[in-house]
Amino acid sequence: MTEQTTDTKNKILAVGRRLTAQHGYSRVGLNELLKAADVPKGSFYHYFSSKDAYGCALLEDFVAKYNDSLSATLNDPSRNAHDRFFAYFEGWKVKQTAPDFQDRCLVVKLSAEVTDLSASMSAILKRGVDDIVKSLTKTLDEGISEGSIAPLKDTTEVAQSIYHQWLGASLVAGLSGDDKALRAAMKATEQTILTA
Repeated sequence: MTEQTTDTKNKILAVGRRLTAQHGYSRVGLNELLKAADVPKGSFYHYFSSKDAYGCALLEDFVAKYNDSLSATLNDPSRNAHDRFFAYFEGWKVKQTAPDFQDRCLVVKLSAEVTDLSASMSAILKRGVDDIVKSLTKTLDEGISEGSIAPLKDTTEVAQSIYHQWLGASLVAGLSGDDKALRAAMKATEQTILTA
């Protein structure tokens, strides 16, 4: 793939990410996307065989970038596992209440919508969520091993439960326009993940 080809494809994905974060996937029409990206229709079909293929590429790109940022937080060598775990959720709270919709998580935005639209996109989202839960579980295990987190019966179950609670809290925060649900999620997380 040439540099120009990569740039054009990345431009379509970046503009699509912004528009999808603002309006949702199904409300962004192809013409709106191409106009905002300043790309001709033929170029779109050069990179993506269909809107579903484009949606899959959009989510793959988001998941890859999210995993990079997740790794930077949860693998920060300057912090113990307890602090890394809570830094992740503090960052989540900040991003989900940010005025720029593009900073917000597409998993939160698209979970319900994509389930009804595309099995392929749903599979990508599920894989992304599974990877996040694995990273959170690993951080909990490290915290227990190093002594910064009190023992837990089943770290995978705890990581899933906390992650799902934060997804729900983010949806409620989006509806209410405030961070009350996210603050409640943080309080519940603090009550579950205790310092050793």
